[in-house]
Amino acid sequence: MIEYEDFAKLDIRVGRVLKAEAVPGSKKLIKVIVDVGGEERQVLAGVAKWYRPEELIGKLVVVLVNLKPKPMAGTVSQGMILAAGCGEGERPVLLQPMEPVKEGSKVC
Repeated sequence: MIEYEDFAKLDIRVGRVLKAEAVPGSKKLIKVIVDVGGEERQVLAGVAKWYRPEELIGKLVVVLVNLKPKPMAGTVSQGMILAAGCGEGERPVLLQPMEPVKEGSKVC
């Protein structure tokens, strides 16, 4: 269990995928450029087994924005796209708002 203050530290926002491409040399990663409200973030998402880059473009996704940048596959990931069903062998389903919302909208 965590305290509310711990949850409040997370900056989770809705973003729109502007660009997506396979990461050379990786079977798992897709490099995604996401608009999270006037700011673009590069996020490496481990969903290449289940999603093609071109089907992600234009989609609204939920992004953990204030995750410490992490070097991966010769580049840097600046956040995390959230998904459900991330257990061993499960297909991750990207979280999306049920209705259109503005890029950068905070998840609360």
